[in-house]
Amino acid sequence: MAEIAGFVGMSHSPFASLLPPQHLHGPGAQFLADAARVRRAVDDLAPDAVVVIGPDHFHGNFYDVMPPFVLGVETAIGFGDFGSAAGPFALQTDLAWAVHDGVTAAGFDLSLSYSLTVDHGIVQTYEMATGGSIPMIPLVVNTAAPPLPSLQRCVELGQALGAALRSADFAGCVLVAASGGLSHWLPSNDPRDPSVTGERRSALIHGRSDVQAFAAAREPRVRAMGGNPSARVDADWDRWFLDRLAGGDAGAIAALGHEGLEEAAGTGGHEVRCWLTGQVAAGLPLVWHSYEPVPEWITGMGIGTTFPVP
Repeated sequence: MAEIAGFVGMSHSPFASLLPPQHLHGPGAQFLADAARVRRAVDDLAPDAVVVIGPDHFHGNFYDVMPPFVLGVETAIGFGDFGSAAGPFALQTDLAWAVHDGVTAAGFDLSLSYSLTVDHGIVQTYEMATGGSIPMIPLVVNTAAPPLPSLQRCVELGQALGAALRSADFAGCVLVAASGGLSHWLPSNDPRDPSVTGERRSALIHGRSDVQAFAAAREPRVRAMGGNPSARVDADWDRWFLDRLAGGDAGAIAALGHEGLEEAAGTGGHEVRCWLTGQVAAGLPLVWHSYEPVPEWITGMGIGTTFPVP
């Protein structure tokens, strides 16, 4: 049976590559330094595979079909957005199918992909935490496109994922990694929103027909959001969130519900669903975490692990 080596949760942001710190104390410098420390700690753990739980930012999933959860079982292709690596990536296929079978037996109907497009929401944390060479099992959680899976459903998926990993016929240890959050406020991606109109609304629904063109049109809007030292980040909430996971209290976060989470952490804060799923799967509280609010990157940049980080 597989052994779970631990869990690492890590914020991601396009601006980690687009707006890197210009000096040792520049915005994002602490986060990047701590991410490098986590990478060294993961090297010491030497996992044989890594389950990477993260969102998609309309590079693989659109409103023609919007699944709550998608598991990659054969090939993962990096989109290459915002400095993240383009694929393909090596997958641990046998373990991916064991995850599928285990969570299905627990009552989850995961969507499957034999060729999964993954963007920076999966790839950035995968690269920062592992170096990008460990076989992965990608699990995409819908956090950007309402309706979203409930926070409690993500907790339940974490329980099923942990059980599936521990019972898998896999002679090795597995790291569980989650990518996303923390607090940040983004424009609506909901086609029901009156502000989402015209070509933008059409692209959210039909973008699969020409993903590269949709991404090229969207990227300047994303880039324009970066670099503002007054961008909204709620550091107090972010620290509360990390403290709850350090106490092993995912239930307190789930109890916020969709509206409570969005009010506290913004539309982008829904990505913490990935952290909930992963930390519950590992079944351990955080023993180390770090945090830096980086409004220039439009995000509260946090990291948490269930193993020591020297």
